[in-house]
Amino acid sequence: MVITFHLRKGVKWHDGVEFTADDVLFGFNSIIDPKVPSAYKEDYLQVEKCEVIDKYTFRAIYKKPFASALSSWGTLVVLPKHLLEGKDLTKCDFSRNPVGLGPFKFEKWISGKEIVLSRNDSYFEGRPGIAKFVSKVVPDEATSFLEFKAGNLDWMGLTPFQYARQTKPEDIKIKFNKYKYPSFSYTYFGFNLNHKWFKDKRVRQAFAYAIDKQELIDGVLMGLGNIATGPYVPNTWPYNPDVRKYEYNPEKAKSILHDEGWSDTDGNGVLDKDGSDFEFTLLTNMGNDARVKAATIVQWRLKQIGVKMNIRVIEWSTFINEFIDKRRFEAVMLGWSIGLDPDQYDIWYSAKTGEKELNFVNFKNNEVDLLLEKGRRAFDINERKKAYFRIQELLAEELPYIFLYVPQSLPILSARVKGIVPEPIGISYNIDKWYIE
Repeated sequence: MVITFHLRKGVKWHDGVEFTADDVLFGFNSIIDPKVPSAYKEDYLQVEKCEVIDKYTFRAIYKKPFASALSSWGTLVVLPKHLLEGKDLTKCDFSRNPVGLGPFKFEKWISGKEIVLSRNDSYFEGRPGIAKFVSKVVPDEATSFLEFKAGNLDWMGLTPFQYARQTKPEDIKIKFNKYKYPSFSYTYFGFNLNHKWFKDKRVRQAFAYAIDKQELIDGVLMGLGNIATGPYVPNTWPYNPDVRKYEYNPEKAKSILHDEGWSDTDGNGVLDKDGSDFEFTLLTNMGNDARVKAATIVQWRLKQIGVKMNIRVIEWSTFINEFIDKRRFEAVMLGWSIGLDPDQYDIWYSAKTGEKELNFVNFKNNEVDLLLEKGRRAFDINERKKAYFRIQELLAEELPYIFLYVPQSLPILSARVKGIVPEPIGISYNIDKWYIE
């Protein structure tokens, strides 16, 4: 019910001002402020009171037991009180000119081109090994790869095709190092559950039978991934391997749709009902070639059962602000990166359906609500596991999403970058220890 943080002394913001417990309290008060839009308030609204004990001691007191409390503080935006106090966070230029505490400090941002970070020589865990990071904005993955092979980039994420087929030659092996590890993420086909057709669970289940997930993994990921069956990734403790599966079975999909009143009355190859063809548009975002390819394969498979799916690819910020936030979509293909703690209250709880909140498909299930609450209040891992296993069973039955696949992370770096030590969590956790000879 109480967490007391003892802050390291002598840590300084990038402008040289010392970091103190007042900055933690200021960041906490900012994220729970009703005037500050954030989809991530919920974890901090569990706190009954925060207090500064002294300059280097901060305490959070909870209303109820909260299992993911400690991990939630790892993502809190601690903010420099001396720079932001009295300012409107939604209007000030801090997001374009940030001042932080980390190993690299902001230098400049040229929109549409690059962000430049320089070494923080005063970093509290020691002087970083790399003097400067330039993060380039490149329009597509193919161009990035050409830039990488030309030596203009040192680090990028490969597509499965690039990893499997385009990075085999010996010169690549000599000049570069590539890595592969499971990502904490998954890709899904999500329904707008307020849509008149997709309110019907049986229709959603028919779609699940019509999609060949292994085909997506083989064709889109070149085999570098796993079938997703729920919102947790395989080989983690909350993952339930025994939920209902939807094997590829187009005939069963057709049968379900027929039972729900869909038939091709006019012979045009598209099912119809009450005078309307079963035609809808799936939205996905630019810059993710795998999702576009997956959408194209799903489009073909749905066509085989008499459903016409159009695909629209939209620039990311427009996609989120104009379509997701405003619920102007019929279906989407998106993905989630998930944390190490299994609490997904913000994504699945029935009250989290407002604008800018994360349950944008409008999923509502009373039992899931109760289980989400139970899972976040229990500290016994076995009790939590029971709750999350049952949630996955309900999601597999209700199918607000069709969970498609869990991709592999496929970074590649120039061999001149040293100090990389792969771990199950990835490679960038010790980025401050990387160096160039």
